Amino acid sequence: MSIAQNKKAFHDYFIEEKYEAGIVLEGWEVKAIRENRVQLKEAYVIIQRGEIYLIGCHVTPLGSASTHVRPDAIRTRKLLLHSEQIAKLIGKVERAGYTLVPLDMHYTRGRIKVQIGLAKGKKQYDKRHSEKEKDWKREQSSLMKKYVKTQAGS
Repeated sequence: MSIAQNKKAFHDYFIEEKYEAGIVLEGWEVKAIRENRVQLKEAYVIIQRGEIYLIGCHVTPLGSASTHVRPDAIRTRKLLLHSEQIAKLIGKVERAGYTLVPLDMHYTRGRIKVQIGLAKGKKQYDKRHSEKEKDWKREQSSLMKKYVKTQAGS
């Protein structure tokens, strides 16, 4: 079940590979995420010292959060992957034009996971082409619906 999606990532990047990563969270963050108080829109993923981190993911603390805990809504969160996967990603990210972006936050067997994508940036004309293609598919499906209705009415 999906908690949050980063639709902007699909608009701005060509997603070549997808990986599912665990995420290190504090207790108040888990409670807030279960209440869907998370946003991935401005988030990005970086690699530092052989580890992968999620930066800019905004988790809004609940109003009923404990008073002895100081919640930091946009703190850096560590992502958990196998070392072979991390090594593979490091090799690919070092090539020009590749980056890691968070695509989706979801539950897997009761645990919160983040799907990250190995992505290559789109140019402006690629974005326009994707938008035209999406519009054409939408128009095509509406035309098919009209056609089916007219055939059924005949």
